Amino acid sequence: MIQQKLVQILLAPFSLLYGLGVSLRNGLYERGVLKGVEFDLPIISVGNLSVGGAGKTPHIEYLIRLLKDYIDIATLSRGYRRKTKGYLEVQPQMDAEQVGDEPLQFKRKFPDIVVSVSESRTFAIPKIVMDHESVKAVLLDDAFQHRSIRPGLNILLTEYNRPFTRDYLLPSGRLREWRSAYERADVIIVSKCPPVMAEEDRQRMAEEINPLPHQKLYFSYYEYGQPYFILNPRYRLQFNKEMDALLISAIARTDYLLQYLDTQVGDIRAMEYEDHHYFSKYDVGQLKANFDRMENEKKVILTTEKDAMRLQLHHEYIKDKQLPVFAVPVQVRFHFSEGEQFDEDVRQYLLNFKV
Repeated sequence: MIQQKLVQILLAPFSLLYGLGVSLRNGLYERGVLKGVEFDLPIISVGNLSVGGAGKTPHIEYLIRLLKDYIDIATLSRGYRRKTKGYLEVQPQMDAEQVGDEPLQFKRKFPDIVVSVSESRTFAIPKIVMDHESVKAVLLDDAFQHRSIRPGLNILLTEYNRPFTRDYLLPSGRLREWRSAYERADVIIVSKCPPVMAEEDRQRMAEEINPLPHQKLYFSYYEYGQPYFILNPRYRLQFNKEMDALLISAIARTDYLLQYLDTQVGDIRAMEYEDHHYFSKYDVGQLKANFDRMENEKKVILTTEKDAMRLQLHHEYIKDKQLPVFAVPVQVRFHFSEGEQFDEDVRQYLLNFKV
């Protein structure tokens, strides 16, 4: 703890310089020197103030499930760490290097919706509408800081154990903007809450975040599903405490997932990499070596759905070595029986949208 505080103090001048740059840019938008583009169709943005880990992907999927049977929707991401440039419409047969792991995950799970990637969202939205006239709403992934577009519904996520209220600007902390930027949100979701949450915990977090009168505050958690084999989702896995597991992941944080797995299997070991890391041949070789060293005959390799998109780049090796790599699916749920109210907020935004 002392060492962490010392690092924050040493990095504070750099955070101040970074913050001045952020303030200058935001000031230009607030004064109208720079203007965000508005479109004549509903735009819903899901983002956060911090760097990674708040659960944007599962919340985008929640919105897809909520809306896809009623209107034609599209998702738009930048395709972080993809090895291509420009606008691309994602197809299921593409790979993570072409379009990024999260957009590929969206397309494979929901093949009937339009999924696109582009560095320029202001170019991509008209392109989506031009190519797909039936699209009636666009979900923007990780766009809270991208003020070149003014979304009609701005959803901000913040983690229960790491809320923006206790964080600092980069590089001494994880914030990409000053804490006060939360005021731009229409909806704030405290994500990754404990599966069981008391009313007093809600009140404590509400007082800490102090939402503005126009803002709605919700609390969400993850519900994990039955793991499936990443090379053939028809093969499912049933957890039991006699089974040991090796987790390989490259997401911002694994503590929430590890807490869950600790209740489902016996011994759990983890191989962790930086967020969005592309697993190398050496990495998957180490995966096999670590798996072989596990003494329990009842053992399995686990990963997240997002990591599975990148691990599938090594599908031949996984198939040849017969590695039992299973992805653990996740869905968002809301505490305090407020899921229906959140759903209604989204529906009302769409119903009340005026060109």
